[in-house]
Amino acid sequence: MSPLPNPKLWIGQTVGYLQTQESFANGGWWHDNHILEATGQGIEKEEPRAWDGWWNEQIVNLVELSMRQRDALTVLLTGRAEHTFADLIKRMVASKKLQADMICLKPQVGPMGQRFSSTMHFKQVLLEDLVLTYGDAEEIRVYEDRPKHVKGFRDFFEKFNKSLLAPNTYSLRRPITAEVIQVAEVATTLDPVTETAEIQRMINSHNASLASHTFTNNSSGRQQHNRLQLKRTIYFTGYLISPADTAKLLTLMSLPPGMPESEVKYLANNILITPRPCPKSILDKVGGIGARQIWQVTHTAIYESKIWAARVQPIPSSASFYTENPVPIIVLALRKGARPIDAGRIQNWQPVGTEKQFVFETVVGEKVQLRVEPEVEGEGEYESLFAGNGKTFNKRRYAQEEGGEDAKAAPSGPQGQRGYVNDENRRPGGLPNGGYRGGSQNRGRGGGGGNNRNPPHSGRGGRNGNRGGGGGGIRGRGRGGYKSLDDVGNSPRYGQGNGYQNHQPNYDDPPNYTNGIESYNAAFPPMARQEAGGYGNGNSNSNGNGSGNAWNNNSGGLPYGH
Repeated sequence: MSPLPNPKLWIGQTVGYLQTQESFANGGWWHDNHILEATGQGIEKEEPRAWDGWWNEQIVNLVELSMRQRDALTVLLTGRAEHTFADLIKRMVASKKLQADMICLKPQVGPMGQRFSSTMHFKQVLLEDLVLTYGDAEEIRVYEDRPKHVKGFRDFFEKFNKSLLAPNTYSLRRPITAEVIQVAEVATTLDPVTETAEIQRMINSHNASLASHTFTNNSSGRQQHNRLQLKRTIYFTGYLISPADTAKLLTLMSLPPGMPESEVKYLANNILITPRPCPKSILDKVGGIGARQIWQVTHTAIYESKIWAARVQPIPSSASFYTENPVPIIVLALRKGARPIDAGRIQNWQPVGTEKQFVFETVVGEKVQLRVEPEVEGEGEYESLFAGNGKTFNKRRYAQEEGGEDAKAAPSGPQGQRGYVNDENRRPGGLPNGGYRGGSQNRGRGGGGGNNRNPPHSGRGGRNGNRGGGGGGIRGRGRGGYKSLDDVGNSPRYGQGNGYQNHQPNYDDPPNYTNGIESYNAAFPPMARQEAGGYGNGNSNSNGNGSGNAWNNNSGGLPYGH
């Protein structure tokens, strides 16, 4: 099962960008063998244990059955590049003791100099040659996990069989019974720190290639000169609450009779400081990132049957704190359509009994996601925290020292610190719609990105008759480096919620979370097999009758996929 870019780690636009082949000189996520090598705990640890836990064992069992069927041809078909992935894929297959008559990867050109528009095009041409070569084969089965490719294969075989029956056409063979089996997709991700380090390595490699020669976009021919940089997007700064305390705080609320759970989003994960990157002056007031503060629940409230909230106070009561709400508030839950910012309108607070005056500890932290963007000359630390070209940050710079026009003055807290009422359910830095989210999140596997685009110089996979035998640092300008990687996912420290949000985050969202020319020999091994050494060798005693199993690695049967 191939790892995907972690949507809890990257903003949506970057998830698509990482998978687009034209984004990087080295081809991006699906064209960089180091990403696949990093699967699990890395190739050094995973190869001896055959990537245990990273296979679709049902597909593995089917491959083993095909291996034992002497009149079946077993084919592993992948859109991964032959010149970068052949050795790694053979090692993965061998570690699991799987054997294939053919292991087909995508070279840069086909045997006749073909250049293919997409990975699907490459696979269809190879399958057509395969079926025409084994003219007496009666059936073929293809296992695939991507719905779009399932449809593509089914349409291809339907059109192929119709072409064989067309009048006034020389028939190359009888129609073949083709079955395309859709396999359930299983999304997997790398360790967040490993993934970040690998993307930084890709960026370093990309930037180094630009320093040595011009990088040409393979699809359009347009020249790209942008150096890339890893940056952070901070959605809010707050006093973050642990998972155990979140569970305890949620006992303060109960839904009205008849209200379905699906209508409600549970939060209770932070006390807001600012819904944006926090200026140093405010961070100093709250003790900086990582500072701890003890709080006690004093009141609860329900606003228009849409917002459930708890009011808290620091312990000791003289402790300095900062929030942009009129009082320190925890938004416990929201009903669909409710805005967390409206919690600041609550006036009717009800005191809680002694048994519900929970005391808990928070840690000052940030909801952060990473992004890949072009370097911007002269961009400062604060500007780099905003997605885009760095020109919009001034709108919300928020007069870092004193508070600006975006903030409405609120009554001072008991400690005399200045507070603010949020006037909007604001995006970080006031970016325009789509300024930091959006972009393709399609997997685009093998095709090199969300639009499944491929370079024109692709080729067909090499063949193998050996039955499968064969053999960094993180850079950024954000404050203190990537201090909040543990914000990603269900952090044991901060208790962030689960489920990646496809809407625009707000401060109450839990941090959810070649060169050279290669070709292949167009001859195919005989259908029946005997033990043979070397790729492309097989047994010639077959009568040609039987079936072919296209072991399309997108099915999840292997720990790689495209």
